[in-house]
Amino acid sequence: MFTGLIEHIGGVLSVSGTAAGKRLRIDLGPLAAECKLGDSVAVDGVCLTVADMDGTAAEFDAVPETLQRTTLGLLRASARVNLELPIRHGKPFGGHFVLGHVDGVGQVDAIESAGREYLVHIAFGPVLEPLMVEKGSVAIDGISLTIARLRPGVLTVAIIPTTLAKTTMRLKKAGDKVNIECDILGKYVLKALAPWRTSAPVAPAEQADRSERPTTLSEDTLKAWGF
Repeated sequence: MFTGLIEHIGGVLSVSGTAAGKRLRIDLGPLAAECKLGDSVAVDGVCLTVADMDGTAAEFDAVPETLQRTTLGLLRASARVNLELPIRHGKPFGGHFVLGHVDGVGQVDAIESAGREYLVHIAFGPVLEPLMVEKGSVAIDGISLTIARLRPGVLTVAIIPTTLAKTTMRLKKAGDKVNIECDILGKYVLKALAPWRTSAPVAPAEQADRSERPTTLSEDTLKAWGF
């Protein structure tokens, strides 16, 4: 589990094809001192496992499922990626719960820069719409951000200068693909409510016969009233 607070921008040293997908070799810089084989590292918001280490360089295997559902399949040598190690005991928790499980790939729609304000508009697919909440949390390429504005199919995040300086967000341009992970709380709430969702309309209170209303509420009576 991660926080969405990027610790280092790493450089992709090489990308090679394997029988299992692709092998990514990435320079972890100072983070390498805290890594060993089998450890997890968030790479542009994707949780990967260290498969090999050589100095500050770590190798990761990305299987077809990961390559298809994230932007990792687009990586090339010399690309820059956001890196974060998992939550460690005693370290302040300053972002939000980020699992490194990408929900979808979005696309930078536009970027506005006016003075110290830097707004990034990101288009996303309809499957993510129910999970987007204005002023809620979202991870973009592993960065914990707040949704400043929301309109159908497009979210806007306001990037502060510190985030620009410490992440790859400053390198983005219109048309670039980004990994999106929605807030885990919203995903579980939506899943839990799924069996209760119905297409049947709820009868307006003024149209209901008050004399037939039950004196006690139960699951059956709520269903009878269209809930």
